[in-house]
Amino acid sequence: MQLDDLRLFVRIADCGSLTAAAVELDISSAVASAGLKRLEKALGTSLFIRSTRSLRLTDAGERYLIHCRRALADLELGQRAIESSQASISGLVSLAVPSDIGRNVLLPWLDDFLQAYPQMKLRLHIGDNLSDFYHDKIDVALRSGKPKDSSLVAFKICQSHRVLCASPDYIKRFGEVTSLEQLAEHNCLFFMLDERTHDQWLFSKNGQQHKIRVTANRTCNDADIARRWAVAGQGLVFKSWLDLTDDIESGRLVPLLKDYRGEEADLYLVCPGREHVTPVVLLLRDMLRERCKQRLERVSHYMER
Repeated sequence: MQLDDLRLFVRIADCGSLTAAAVELDISSAVASAGLKRLEKALGTSLFIRSTRSLRLTDAGERYLIHCRRALADLELGQRAIESSQASISGLVSLAVPSDIGRNVLLPWLDDFLQAYPQMKLRLHIGDNLSDFYHDKIDVALRSGKPKDSSLVAFKICQSHRVLCASPDYIKRFGEVTSLEQLAEHNCLFFMLDERTHDQWLFSKNGQQHKIRVTANRTCNDADIARRWAVAGQGLVFKSWLDLTDDIESGRLVPLLKDYRGEEADLYLVCPGREHVTPVVLLLRDMLRERCKQRLERVSHYMER
C-alpha cells in the first residue's frame, strides 16, 4: 500500500472522476487507474462502482474514505510538527495547572524549561476548576484523570493514584487508621474539584472497590490548602502521590491503609484540538513525563507496599 495511492483515492472520491483526479495530480489516467487497482487489491475489495458515465463509492469505499482522510491529515500534522521543531522554539504558551502541583511542584520545572528555551513566554493559570480552553484562552492544561471529551487531545504524563495520609501529630492524638470503617471516626479534609466536593473516597483491594462517604469540618476550593491542613495535623487527606511526595519523604505526612490502593489519579496534558499540538506542547509533554517519573520513583518503595 503506497501513500500516493491513498492520496489518489481521496482525490478520485472528491472529483467523482478518475480522469479529473489524474489531471489534478498531474499523472496519466493509466497511472491513476493502476494506482487505484493496486489499492483495491491491497484492501481486497472494490472502492468504486464504475460505469461508462459515472464513478461512485461503494459502501466499503465510503467507510474507508473517512479513515483515509484522517490518516492523511495526521501525517500532514506530523510533517508540520517536524518542520516546526526545526525552527526556533518561541512565542507565548498559556498553561493551566491544578493548584497543589502547580505551586509546589511545577514552578521550578517551568523555570528550567524557560531557561532552556529563552525565546518562550509563559502565562500560567493555577486553580482546581477546569479551565475553558476558548473562554480563558488556554493553549494546554495539566489535568488529573483522562478527559471525557473525545474531541480533546490528551497525552498521558504518568500513572498515579491517591493515598490516604495524616501527620504524625494527628496520629499521636487520634490514632492510626487501620480499616476503612474507622474513617467515619476521623476528620477527613475536603477539597473541591471543578466545584464538586470530593467527599466520597474510593479504595480498592483484591479486585474489589470500596466507596466510602466521609465527613469533614473543613472544605476548600483549593486542594493545596487541604494538604496544608493535613500537615498541620487538622485531619486526614486523600490526594495524589505526586502532590504528597515531598511531605511523605520528609515525614510531615504518613501513608495509611497501605493494604488498599486509592483511586486512580493519572496525570494528562490536554489540548483543545490536534491543531494545538505544537512543538512547545510536545516539549512540555516530554519534560513533564521525565520529571514526574523521577518524582514518583522517590516514593516507589511506599507505593509498592
